[in-house]
Amino acid sequence: MVHLDDVVRVFGRGDGQVRALDGVTLSMARGTFTAIMGPSGSGKSTLLQIAAGLDRPTQGRARLDSHALERLDEKRLAKLRREELGFVFQSFNLLGALTAEQNVALPSRLAGRRLPRSAVRAVLAQVGLEDRRGHRPAQLSGGQQQRVAIARALVSEPSVVFADEPTGALDTRSGRAVLALLRETIDASGATLVMVTHDPSAAAWADRVVFVADGRLAGELHCPTAEQVAERLTGLGA
Repeated sequence: MVHLDDVVRVFGRGDGQVRALDGVTLSMARGTFTAIMGPSGSGKSTLLQIAAGLDRPTQGRARLDSHALERLDEKRLAKLRREELGFVFQSFNLLGALTAEQNVALPSRLAGRRLPRSAVRAVLAQVGLEDRRGHRPAQLSGGQQQRVAIARALVSEPSVVFADEPTGALDTRSGRAVLALLRETIDASGATLVMVTHDPSAAAWADRVVFVADGRLAGELHCPTAEQVAERLTGLGA
């Protein structure tokens, strides 16, 4: 579903040049949950951004299903992200003047598509917020705001969801609830989830953890436990 082939990403020039990714080849199959981990500055967020079409590789190829991302112009990339991908970030990016229901519907409205109210309410019910649909972000807890953001990502029924530190701003209990929701959603829908995280407990919800260090792949774990992940990260100097 998601494939990177010998991807290199270089920032800057001359003596200030930084090689954020250095020959990364990686595949993530349909219906799987992959966590990307590594020390600060290892290239994990750059990897996610290239896989999602938010950035372009300096060298190499990135593919989403049948789409070769390097062949798409910005307009077609934007259409792909809007129609087939979902995004969840550490910052919830909700508009304070809008209700939960309005925040979920906003990206589709901006794209010129008006979703049926029933679809918006159904996805809010899916994340356990049907009775909070008329509340504004300031009236919701951090965990509830992140669930609104997840509902917004899911309402278009994406084939791939990209999450960058989705529990980074949450307390332990709220973070665990959000991860359980993401896990449940992926299992039920058959979508693919790619998540960057620094938290071994969060990574333990994934099917596989891929480790990145100095812009290169540094191993992986399948069916990981938090203890295994923490031990591997310690070995990478994280």
